[in-house]
Amino acid sequence: MSTSRRSFLKNMAVGTGAVAAAPLVGCNTNASEAEAVAYIRKSAERLPKMNFNMCGYAAPKLDKVRIGFVGIGDRGIGAVERMTFIEGVEITAFCDTRQAAIDGGQDVLSKVGLPKAKEYTGSDTAFKDLCESGIVDLVYIATPWEWHVPVAIAAMKGDKHAAVEVSTAKTMDECWEMVEVSEQTKKHCVILENCCYDFFEMLTLNMARQGVFGDLVHGEGAYIHDLDYWHFNKPQDDKPRGDGAYDNYWRIRENQRMANVYPTHGLGPICQAMDINRGDRLDYLTAMMSDDFTFQKRIEEEVKNNPDLQEFVGKPMRGNMDLQLIRTKKGRTIMIQHDVTSPRPYSRIHMLSGTKCFAQKWPLQHIAFGHHVADEAKMKELREKYTPEIIRRVGEMAKQVGGHGGMDFIMDWRLIDCLRNGQPMDMDVYDAAAWSCITPLSEWSILNGSKPIDVPDFTRGAWKTNKPIDLSLEGCGNTKVLNLKEANSEKQLSI
Repeated sequence: MSTSRRSFLKNMAVGTGAVAAAPLVGCNTNASEAEAVAYIRKSAERLPKMNFNMCGYAAPKLDKVRIGFVGIGDRGIGAVERMTFIEGVEITAFCDTRQAAIDGGQDVLSKVGLPKAKEYTGSDTAFKDLCESGIVDLVYIATPWEWHVPVAIAAMKGDKHAAVEVSTAKTMDECWEMVEVSEQTKKHCVILENCCYDFFEMLTLNMARQGVFGDLVHGEGAYIHDLDYWHFNKPQDDKPRGDGAYDNYWRIRENQRMANVYPTHGLGPICQAMDINRGDRLDYLTAMMSDDFTFQKRIEEEVKNNPDLQEFVGKPMRGNMDLQLIRTKKGRTIMIQHDVTSPRPYSRIHMLSGTKCFAQKWPLQHIAFGHHVADEAKMKELREKYTPEIIRRVGEMAKQVGGHGGMDFIMDWRLIDCLRNGQPMDMDVYDAAAWSCITPLSEWSILNGSKPIDVPDFTRGAWKTNKPIDLSLEGCGNTKVLNLKEANSEKQLSI
């Protein structure tokens, strides 16, 4: 606990809006540990009155979706590339603190014959001008994590929808602010959780909807990914892509926090299968973290060749493995793991266990009905029967476009298709808050010897009547997919 305590107050100062122009009320570096820990609990117990239920809300249709990108590094520029494939998209604005990143975005547009986007740069808060402009309908946010919520709030208050990379929020206050502003403005705040659109996750989601699992009992998810390259790759501010390390090693800074700082990749697909916020909700969690066996040692090795890392030498870093156990209101259980510093194979686990069926994606993708795993013929039968409509429509093209095997493109296509056809979002602001709040709640539990802590009901009771995501034919629009090779002549692939 001593390692956690030494780093806690510093992280509280960073995590309560210190970078925002108008930070929320929070703790400061003069707060005692007891005050800081109590503040997380107090923030978690907030229950503001609901202004409007955003679950199932269909915003007015947009024939053209004008997009402004804030943050055009690794994730941002990939999104720019993908959006050039989608009918009805106009890329009208770029914002980044690095001119090289903006230039990279402009190059993408130029290569496919699209006009240049208006540029916003020159300061950390240049995004405000973009959000207040009249040339954008959707703000796509792919900045370092500390800026996710400030930009999303500015977007919604500027009468724009917000799409936010994961995790959306770092604190309980940020979670509640997203929810309240989305309700007040009736603007979507969508968490860009691409793993919800991977092929096996979509298959098992539809199987759960069709009752194949019976009653879901337990789920497991994770983000287990050795990010050594991303942590220690030297910043390259003159490159269009940041290679994960630009902006003063922000990834290392985030991993000084004693919490699951990246819970949504594993949690999101499990929550969708269990209809969390749409028939069930997260009730409470308990969290635990190992010591750090590798991260500080790697810093000490790398600093010999990179003096810029000196500031991290001797500083406490989060442990290798942290895990959370979550119980839902309907008595289901979920386990979430997070480890980005151990030398082990990539895994998101994605396991669903029901009274009739079992499925797991890593390390071996398989589905079972009882003791025996389904053979290839049975797996083919299941795919043919339960692959949802969205995959049938854009799955093969998504594989060609790319982005983590196609799931990134499916996510972006779905976002645009819903906006163009006035469809409710698959992932709304309540999901963004419920999945992201695991970070501060896990921090509280870890600092309190793994004591349980309640997960707030961001829907304020509406989870009991909210409808599940529509995976039917009617739930998918007719937005076409452009063939990049023929984009200049605007020929389209039929879907």
